[in-house]
Amino acid sequence: MIAVSTAQVATSMKGYLCDKPASLSALRLRDIPTPAVPDDGLLVRVRGSSANPANLFDPTFAGYLMRGRKPKVLGTDFAGVVEAVGRDVTEFHPGDAVFGGGEGAFAEYLCVRESKAVAMKPASVSFEDAGVVAIAGCTALQAVRDHGQLQAGQSVLINGASGGVGTFAVQVARALGGHVTAVCSTPNIDIARSIGAETVIDYTKSDFTRSPSRYDVIVDIAGSHSFRSCTRVLSPDGVYVLVGAAAMQRGRAGVLGAIGHLIGVRITSFGSRHRVAQFIAKLKKDDMAFLGKLMADGQLKPVIDARYSLEQVPEALQLQQQLHARGKIAIDFARK
Repeated sequence: MIAVSTAQVATSMKGYLCDKPASLSALRLRDIPTPAVPDDGLLVRVRGSSANPANLFDPTFAGYLMRGRKPKVLGTDFAGVVEAVGRDVTEFHPGDAVFGGGEGAFAEYLCVRESKAVAMKPASVSFEDAGVVAIAGCTALQAVRDHGQLQAGQSVLINGASGGVGTFAVQVARALGGHVTAVCSTPNIDIARSIGAETVIDYTKSDFTRSPSRYDVIVDIAGSHSFRSCTRVLSPDGVYVLVGAAAMQRGRAGVLGAIGHLIGVRITSFGSRHRVAQFIAKLKKDDMAFLGKLMADGQLKPVIDARYSLEQVPEALQLQQQLHARGKIAIDFARK
């Protein structure tokens, strides 16, 4: 038996179904079936989402092949209201405001299993803010806390501090008690300072790898320097964290150049006294709840650079592809 909200859920919805390879400009909002609710799942009416580098892969030919040529509703980050729950769901109820990450967020409804990356949205947080958190927030949290193992009082440098992951990483590091140095370009200095960076290095004017300072943790999102260069400013027992997905998107020589950078770090780190972590983030339920608490406590506030409607998802993805956004690119479903 499925519990439903007071309004009957429509059998069809608007969404971006990718059933063949397509360019971003060719994506179209279509009428597609509303997903069925499994016994352990929630049907969420989406109110907010966001564009991520990961979303750029799904419409490509490679993305199509990797999922076995199966159709896929695009989008991952979401915030919205529970419309229906499966009979085995105990944590959530129709009418609950939730946020998280799951397949199909660029649509009016999505289904997510109760055990997956979904949590209650703090009442003080807007759907717009909550809808941009999942991928970038989990990546930042896992980079700083889990792989960097940042402790209160330690110093951390965030290279690439003004993008989606970077703006979350600065705030997560501050919330964990770290002393944060942010590396970004001149136009983003004020943003970095406003979200808690104690020191900001403008990479257009200074090379952070030539700094006299030493850091306990380096979180490298930009991938703009070699591992050996970064070790010059890493403390003897310091940790270097390379954010894999972000580096892949920001490689200065394109995808192949980014892959070369990832491999180069792996090779040059052999025998190093420094600990090196390379990872691809996983969306986790506990992490969503942790990020929600940080937002509720006022320690985390998403930085939003641009806002688009559901009808403008292709334009939002094209902006994401340009890699110029400061913070996140929001998809506001109430926007026209």
